[in-house]
Amino acid sequence: MHPNSEYRKASRERNLEFAERRGFAVLAVGGENAGQLPLVSHIPFILTDDGATAHAHLVRSNPIAQCLRAGERKAVLAVSGPDAYVSPDWYAGVADQVPTWNYVAVHLRGTLRLRPEDTLRAHLDALSARFEEELRPKPPWRTTKVAPERLAALMRAIVPIELAIETLDGTWKLNQNKTDEARLCAAEHVASDSFGQESALLAELMRGAHKVR
Repeated sequence: MHPNSEYRKASRERNLEFAERRGFAVLAVGGENAGQLPLVSHIPFILTDDGATAHAHLVRSNPIAQCLRAGERKAVLAVSGPDAYVSPDWYAGVADQVPTWNYVAVHLRGTLRLRPEDTLRAHLDALSARFEEELRPKPPWRTTKVAPERLAALMRAIVPIELAIETLDGTWKLNQNKTDEARLCAAEHVASDSFGQESALLAELMRGAHKVR
């Protein structure tokens, strides 16, 4: 993530709120030996109420799950938000600029470990409840809609995990280092002309960049 302190002013609470809202991230664990590539998985997750722990699950055959059988590991949960390309031509009244990419991202770092398997059902219920809530007024789906033997078979294929969060870094790169005129002009172009993921949402955040705290 960009090291400029201008993009690192969001509070811990706002970064956690962002991560909780997204609920999907890249989990990365370092290789055991020098030269070994990191282990990476894309997973949904939920945070505990105090924001101290992330709960998730992995397919039992996942290499990360397999390495956790030997003990806990240091890991990072990288949560990506909206992003978009920004052309230098979009900065009103500002010369000698170069292309860039604006984005929001939060990294949760800490110790990853397996959870007791008897916590799995409660985790799955909490996870589905979290995301089904976003679909209201649709009646929420629940695990009770799955035949017990089918649910038991599916649960045997996965394992619950948790990341004890030790540090948190958030980057909100929204052109805060530009004049208001340049930033707002770029935001309008990001909303209508750019490409990336959720560029309309990114443009909205750029318009309110002075409120990122």
